[in-house]
Amino acid sequence: MKKILILIAAVVITSCSNNLENLNQNIKDPSAVPGESLFTGAQKNLVDQMVDLNVNNNNTKLWAQFLQETTYTDESNYDQVGRNIPGTHWSVLYKDVLKDLDEAGTVIAATTYPLASDAVVVPNKLQVIEILKVYTYSILVETFGDVPYTEALDIDNLLPKYDDGLTVYKDLISRLTAAINALDTTKGSFGTADNIYGGDVTSWKKFAASLKLRMGILLSDVDNAFAKSTVESAVSAGVFTSNADNANFKYLSADPNTHPVHANLVLSGRHDFVAAETIVDMMNTLNDPRRALYFLEVSGGGYVGGGIGATSNYSSHSHVAAQVEAAEAPGVILDYAEVEFLLSEARARTFAVGGTAKSHYDAGITASIENWGGTAADATTYLAMPSVDYTTLSGTKTWKEIIGNQKWLALYNRGFEAWTSIRLLDFPVMKTPADALSGYPNKYTYPVVEQTLNGANYASAASAIGTDTAEQKLFWDKN
Repeated sequence: MKKILILIAAVVITSCSNNLENLNQNIKDPSAVPGESLFTGAQKNLVDQMVDLNVNNNNTKLWAQFLQETTYTDESNYDQVGRNIPGTHWSVLYKDVLKDLDEAGTVIAATTYPLASDAVVVPNKLQVIEILKVYTYSILVETFGDVPYTEALDIDNLLPKYDDGLTVYKDLISRLTAAINALDTTKGSFGTADNIYGGDVTSWKKFAASLKLRMGILLSDVDNAFAKSTVESAVSAGVFTSNADNANFKYLSADPNTHPVHANLVLSGRHDFVAAETIVDMMNTLNDPRRALYFLEVSGGGYVGGGIGATSNYSSHSHVAAQVEAAEAPGVILDYAEVEFLLSEARARTFAVGGTAKSHYDAGITASIENWGGTAADATTYLAMPSVDYTTLSGTKTWKEIIGNQKWLALYNRGFEAWTSIRLLDFPVMKTPADALSGYPNKYTYPVVEQTLNGANYASAASAIGTDTAEQKLFWDKN
């Protein structure tokens, strides 16, 4: 009898223990995050960082001199340190994008999907993740130069070494080529979890090829033979052919899922930015049909830009047009107009991509005008002007200036891409800010946290690229 009572007591104690443990479980929240959710979050974090205007996160629209600050002009004067902008860029891309994409791939690869229709698209999902990882790393290299790469995503290594920028960039192109070849366009991928292409694999393949084109062009002045083969193989794989191919992230009408510029300019209730004189003056001179699509006229009529680096009264200068600050404006990370200008550059460099420098230049301008809401007739009239016509301009200007100026105009509101194009082609020439803290920024300086916590590797990287200063040109910026 005594043994029976002991046994019953043991069962009761065990049962109570299990019940108490169950009470501590949160049955409403999943115990693990699906890989698809990680992908969706990483994709949004990536695009947010690329298109943002918040001076704490992204100053490149100021450095490309599309916009000018009204009152607080530090960032227009090239201050990178006051708000730790490089540190934010570094942290978002490594922690909130690359690490989450990496984890998304790990989870998806390890998941057993009960439906055959879900299982069959796993390989494509992994390649889409790979493409976005390549894109993200390419932005880091284009921004900083040498960066952590081979040791970057190891959570057990808090002091990763920095890898040579050119070596990393070429490896990224190899990874991109493999991803392009591995995509199966007869099957889907992420579906509605993908807010750029809705899981359409054909579109992702075009995006990857167009990204490869862009990356190949960037290496033209440092390794022309490699750049040529990269560009030509990218075009063979199939790049963008119309505005329907544009990589546009889809934002929503309500906070916190609106376009970041809407949050910066509308939801904030602040009047911190106006049009910059650099872009407005050029568009006024050219009588550019996109002026009314980019900006608003001032109360007395006409378009007026604020002086670079100087305080600019909000009511006296042009503001961005309604479509630029709309909640559901697309978050663009690559578009057809840019691809056509890249092809124009390729032909000017005598790469075998078909067409002529002029034909692709014309197509780029037309695509930009139409994508912003202009008409084909607007483009035809504009292209016929001597100040725009490629053939007329080629008699007095270099191809870098001709293409560089119009490519920059087409990249309006895309700060990072415009900044990179300015550094590569050296056109258009940026105005010197009123109180510049440095020469024109050719790179982000490395984050302060890297200097203090990863000092030895930071010092090695800074020495390898030359100096860790804003004016230091990166390996691909040779002219």
